[in-house]
Amino acid sequence: MAMLHRRAWLGAAAALLPVMRAATAQPLGTPALPQCRAGTLYLTIDTGWGREAEMIAAALQRREVRATLFLADEPTFRGDTSLSAGWSGFWRDRAAEGHAFASHTWRHWYFGADPGPSRVRYASRRGQGTELLDGAALCAELARPMDMLRAAAPEAKILPLWRAPGGRTSPNALRMAAACGLRHQGWTAGGFLGDELDSAAHPNAALLRQALGRIRDGEVLVMHWGVRSRREPFGRVFEDLLAGLQAKGFCFAVLPAQGV
Repeated sequence: MAMLHRRAWLGAAAALLPVMRAATAQPLGTPALPQCRAGTLYLTIDTGWGREAEMIAAALQRREVRATLFLADEPTFRGDTSLSAGWSGFWRDRAAEGHAFASHTWRHWYFGADPGPSRVRYASRRGQGTELLDGAALCAELARPMDMLRAAAPEAKILPLWRAPGGRTSPNALRMAAACGLRHQGWTAGGFLGDELDSAAHPNAALLRQALGRIRDGEVLVMHWGVRSRREPFGRVFEDLLAGLQAKGFCFAVLPAQGV
């Protein structure tokens, strides 16, 4: 009789084991228990100058943080552009690590005031001119960086989102991009990490302290793979930021397909 009870107990325990494993398993990118006690953050990274790209990528991997990467074909510190062949391996590695991707436009020009119905003004900040885009041209501008990514990393997770350079949109740009199947994704006020700011006025120590003090559950954080004009690279304190946020009980997730 005791043997029967023992067999019944072992059978019940075996049946419960998958449930227990599922209940205790933590997804990648979350800190140790207690899991996500402070909430979830959405880290987003725009292309930028790329000078600290390898440093930032290594920190993401060590901290097991997954981010959403907005890609444009911008000039980099290497003398090429961020979606040229020399960067294919970098993006392929990020895709393999589980990061998600979305469009940051192809040329990284800026949207201005709408000139009229079904047109958007699109201007270079580097003196390369101004264009008026119709719906088809805007869709092509937003699709091209993702087409380049697919060629380099066919397995990449691409979201139906886009981000205007500088976060500057217009009513027509939003409406026309939505017709392409893309929703605009900005960032939250508390999620602006300040890596574009002048480092003399905003040193890394101050940016780190401010971020750790103000970031709250649900924030969409924004930064770059390096900013040319910043003399004290933010990448030097990036891992300190991740570690501090995880110590507070935050976990990280890629953006959902519908954005936040």
